[in-house]
Amino acid sequence: MREENQSSTQGFILLGFTSQQKQEDVFFILFLFIYPITLIGNLLIILAIHSDVCLHNPMYFFLANLSFVDILFSSVTIPKMLANHILGTKAISFGGCLAQMDLMLALGNTDSYILAVMAYDRAVAISRPLHYTTIISLRCCVLLVVGSWVIGNANSLPHTLLTASLSFCGNHEVANFYCDITPLLKLSCSDIQFNVKMMYLGVVVFSVPLICITISYVRVFATVLRVPSTKGMLKAFSTCGSHLTVVSLYYGTVMGMYFRPLNSYNLKDAVITVMYTAVTPALNPFIYSLRNRDMKAALGKLFSQRISS
Repeated sequence: MREENQSSTQGFILLGFTSQQKQEDVFFILFLFIYPITLIGNLLIILAIHSDVCLHNPMYFFLANLSFVDILFSSVTIPKMLANHILGTKAISFGGCLAQMDLMLALGNTDSYILAVMAYDRAVAISRPLHYTTIISLRCCVLLVVGSWVIGNANSLPHTLLTASLSFCGNHEVANFYCDITPLLKLSCSDIQFNVKMMYLGVVVFSVPLICITISYVRVFATVLRVPSTKGMLKAFSTCGSHLTVVSLYYGTVMGMYFRPLNSYNLKDAVITVMYTAVTPALNPFIYSLRNRDMKAALGKLFSQRISS
């Protein structure tokens, strides 16, 4: 029994990305560069939306919430990775590991549902413009965002509780730079069949937003193709282009990581996780601001106000 419970006292070792120290140093510099960009970029998006009355509408309300989730999403893993590298350790406590896994699952699911909400918002705006303010009311916006958070946390909690009940009596080396569910399951010496089934059920729940996004854009494209004006078509596509780019980056990497058998995971997969844990949250502010005239104007006003004050 003592051997089975030693994970709770010893914790885990985060192997990182590679066994080569020079390559680990490269990733440390990369994360040290990316993390401030993620924080500053997403905070600027939130501040710009908050300060500009012209952006007080559902589309930007959802964008501000997405930026907030991205800040938390990156902050769960990157600071710990940077601190461990500076201190010359790779250790993480058992409780810290479970908390990190729970938050990553919850925020990842919340992120995906907010992306689905944004797609639904665009679909209503383009296909039913006359009824848009009635359908996407303030109450509806709040309920959609709260629902995204509730579903995200509800999907992560069972996995966390099931993982906490497992025994880790052998190798404690996690093949990643943070505590992810797949490498943890591979370390357990308990029967993990039910955990694996629940994990694949979680993948199904995670796929629901992607299905909703697909349906929303089918509706968008069907409406746009009926528009006789080329200018109107271009405007509609430009409105959705930023969101589609973000969805492609996010789901492309996540599907490459989790939509495959458990026994196929190894240390090299840690590099894939960098895309959706660090790179995508850092790119989102640039994608949404550089291709959006209103956002660029709001950011310009924000900077001019700060300089004048």
